[in-house]
Amino acid sequence: MKLAIIGATGMVGRTMFKILQEHNFPVDTMIPVASKKSIGKTLEFNNQQYNIIGIEEALEARPDIALFSAGGSISKDWAPAFAEKGTYVVDNSSAWRMDPDKKLIIPEINGNSLTPEDKIIANPNCSTIQMLMAIAPIYREYGIERIVASTYQSVTGTGYEAVKQMDDEREGNSGPKVYPHPIDKNALPQCDAFTDNGYTKEEMKLVNESQKILGDSSLPVTATAVRIPVVGGHGESVNLQLKTPFSEKDIRHLLDNTPGVTVQDKPEENLYPMPLNAEGKDEVFAGRIRKDDTVKNGLNMWIVADNLRKGAATNTVQIARYISGHIL
Repeated sequence: MKLAIIGATGMVGRTMFKILQEHNFPVDTMIPVASKKSIGKTLEFNNQQYNIIGIEEALEARPDIALFSAGGSISKDWAPAFAEKGTYVVDNSSAWRMDPDKKLIIPEINGNSLTPEDKIIANPNCSTIQMLMAIAPIYREYGIERIVASTYQSVTGTGYEAVKQMDDEREGNSGPKVYPHPIDKNALPQCDAFTDNGYTKEEMKLVNESQKILGDSSLPVTATAVRIPVVGGHGESVNLQLKTPFSEKDIRHLLDNTPGVTVQDKPEENLYPMPLNAEGKDEVFAGRIRKDDTVKNGLNMWIVADNLRKGAATNTVQIARYISGHIL
């Protein structure tokens, strides 16, 4: 097994390294790839040192699987070239997510739809992954009339520069800004750029990706995405209107038996999901499960996950695991 990580020095790339080792992924040769300024440096994987190389050299190495996390333009330019060499590409950018010829995969939900012909596979947006992990079983069991999502997203979703901006503001240091306003002691109702309809790209990802993964283009989804000054993971307040009646007990039981989901829902003990406790974990945590009596079959939930892990790197590694176990 030859495995390449494109974008090996970024926050998600480094998390991929960590998760591959934690999950004992069978790698014989690791191929770390980064920008020119990192070429020649080394990264350790399974107690071996590997030299960082450029993407052209990685292409000639013909890896079995390449995990891309270097931005949409790199993925658009290079993923087809790797696929033509026979490499299975799992792409963490938004480049291929809404391509009708590419599959958008959360392994627990639709991993079994992958075939040997799927050479470029899209990894969904972090917010979409954690939301659907919790609501897909509800969708299948009860049906859903409408989804209203409000996100509370970690600065790690923007990258190293955003974390540095927050730290600089907290310490009173000047430095480069990646957000249009201060992030410390603040909440920015803007994740990514605004689109012509007044929603941000992040909000539209929740709409479009949810419909694609669930295979329901008519499912009404609306979202507001907010950036907050935390680093442990994203939180989501999700309001659902189900098609059939339910009990809170049955929803908890359903999620308790959903692989990859952990229910933390004992408000009398102040137990509910929080980014502080989700950091470094692969599970999606669900809590504050309660009926919304203002609409028929209304349900409120609070969903939290580490956006660098299940929201990005873990899901990517799980897709690679499926490829190595069922396709290669």
